[in-house]
Amino acid sequence: MQPRMKNPLQILPGALQGLLATAKATETAEVPEVIFKLAHLRASQINGCGFCNDMHAKELKKLGERDERIFAVAAWRDTNYFNPAERAALALTEAVTRLADRADAVPDTVWNDAKEQFNEKQLSAILVQIALINAFNRVSVPTKQIAGSW
Repeated sequence: MQPRMKNPLQILPGALQGLLATAKATETAEVPEVIFKLAHLRASQINGCGFCNDMHAKELKKLGERDERIFAVAAWRDTNYFNPAERAALALTEAVTRLADRADAVPDTVWNDAKEQFNEKQLSAILVQIALINAFNRVSVPTKQIAGSW
């Protein structure tokens, strides 16, 4: 398998740095890194991004996450592996990643669950991280970036 082209974020001067600077800004919200990485993995699964699935599963492993939790992200609702904050972040990730899938893109139940678990700054950081991973997926999927090549 070959990529269709070099990653566009490496071709356009400043593009990757801009996204990474935005990601860095979310660090001030004091959200556990594992929440971001779970959101990254779940959005990448939904978007079918092999490159990002590989990257974020390995990042979770590096953070000390058990294989059971990593393997269960796609079916998080059907396991007891995730705490309420992680479950709220995963539900929000799914809703925000699938905005066009329903008339009420982010139902009040999903929003309110997230709001119960996170303060406004944390919720802002999670939303920005979800937007960022979706941007990365939308660059990697059409250009067929290769899993493991990062």
